Amino acid sequence: MFESFEKLPDDPILGLTVAYNEDPNPNKIDLGAGVYKTEDGNTPIFEAVKKAEAIRLETEISKSYTPISGYAPFCERVQPLILGDSHAAIADGRTCAAATPGGSGALRLAGELINSWKPGASLWVSSPTWGNHTPLLGQAGLNIKEYPYYDRASHGIRFEEMLETLNGLGPEDVVLLHGCCHNPTGADLTEEQWRAVAKAATQCGFLPLVDFAYQGLGDGLAADATGVRIMAETAPELLVSYSCSKNFGLYRDRIGALLAVTGSGDAAAAALSHMKVNARRLYSVPPAHGAFIVATILANAELRQNWEQELEGMCRRINDLRALFADTMKKKGSPVDFDFIKGEKGMFSFLGLEKDKVRRLRDEYSIYFVDNSRINVAGINPGNVDYLTDSILAVL
Repeated sequence: MFESFEKLPDDPILGLTVAYNEDPNPNKIDLGAGVYKTEDGNTPIFEAVKKAEAIRLETEISKSYTPISGYAPFCERVQPLILGDSHAAIADGRTCAAATPGGSGALRLAGELINSWKPGASLWVSSPTWGNHTPLLGQAGLNIKEYPYYDRASHGIRFEEMLETLNGLGPEDVVLLHGCCHNPTGADLTEEQWRAVAKAATQCGFLPLVDFAYQGLGDGLAADATGVRIMAETAPELLVSYSCSKNFGLYRDRIGALLAVTGSGDAAAAALSHMKVNARRLYSVPPAHGAFIVATILANAELRQNWEQELEGMCRRINDLRALFADTMKKKGSPVDFDFIKGEKGMFSFLGLEKDKVRRLRDEYSIYFVDNSRINVAGINPGNVDYLTDSILAVL
């Protein structure tokens, strides 16, 4: 069998990390993979996570399987983190959640769940969207379509066109929305725009699927959940794919959740039963270690305060790095105005460079980011910003 295989190309994002690691240039910069980095290039472990892991080591007495839906305290405590402590849907028993192998596992479980409801259903994604959305959800059997979203010329959202498209959809359509910190553009919907989308979902009947992977890295935990909570209050039904990779720093522990908001307690119980059936045939049971860590932090007042403070610090730093990059480019007389980056959210932004310039930056200057010019802002720091901006100016 293997003799018949042809070697496939590396993943366009993760493959950059391999190339970066092999590059001997001491000035090399990695702006590709979406992980948070400190000024020394390290992706740190939260202090709250270390303390929760110590509790885990002291108290864990078995490595037996969790239930198919995952570690129950995690599934319970992640819901108010997403929807808010006093959300009526939680109080009414109209929600359910299953732990998954990361946010990607939650997306794939959502895709399988949707396809078991409407085989080949149309799933609408933003143009552009995260590169893995299409293979993750398309290979679940869904028909991937695009709605207008980002205007590369103005670096803004094509909201009127987006809303016009959504208003033409119906009950057999699913719309994938980015909860905050849009990947890859960093351009987020306003509260007013979220309300317009929620109204469209209610009137047209399409099912919203919110990919919520960066809570806390845009404007803060509560502010970043504005869109998700508006959808949960307004739309008849909702799916949320949640990731703990970024905001808990649990990248390699692979813990996420799929949350459903339904119209009744019976519907929530039915939804969870279908999640479990689909999870069983996908990965059987999810990892438990990360789920325990998150559940422990959320239940412990001291650890939660510690975690929130660390997360707020990360958020502030990312926003400061946005300003640092844009201001440095301006001071150096850039022919392109990068001030738009200051108003975007999260770790990602489009620089708006053509592919040949991105390739030159990689080949000539050892600066690594994706061909569509998406950069991970967290890869910038005061120590490399001059080399980075000088290099970009050279190709401009």
